[in-house]
Amino acid sequence: MEHSLTAEDRAHLEILQQQVNASPRGRSLLIPLLQMAQTALGYLPDEALSLVADHLAVTRSEVYGVASFYNQFRFNPPGRNPVKVCMGTACHVRGGEIILENFERKLEIREGETTEDREFSIERVACVGCCALAPVALLGETLHGHMAPSKVEGLVLRVRLEKEKAQREAAKS
Repeated sequence: MEHSLTAEDRAHLEILQQQVNASPRGRSLLIPLLQMAQTALGYLPDEALSLVADHLAVTRSEVYGVASFYNQFRFNPPGRNPVKVCMGTACHVRGGEIILENFERKLEIREGETTEDREFSIERVACVGCCALAPVALLGETLHGHMAPSKVEGLVLRVRLEKEKAQREAAKS
């Protein structure tokens, strides 16, 4: 899913451009520059990959090849409410895969993607250390144990309702 840059992304790209320009050149700096870009933007859009490639005088495909090799780099913007579904052994055997599929279905995105409004993203994670509560999902920083498919819709709905409430209160001000 291709995401267009927001005004905030463009502002971060301008700052990143200045940081990259101030950096020395050299192929050995490829990963540090990618890390810098991801820290600035939260992910690596095409524009950031091109910026790094131009600075290091390498091809964009070479930069993408390195970035896609390491799982620390992401190519989709993180959602404001990231969903992380545990796939550790305990969660996996207690239905973690079903929980993940329910989030994907409810949010209409796949694991590794972000909703068009950037409200949610879904990620599969290794053990989060709460095996007694399996299966487990994190929504933002909040841990939800003993997850069931029926809980997924309620969690998503709660976030959307809280957002609408905040927008109504902001409009009154």
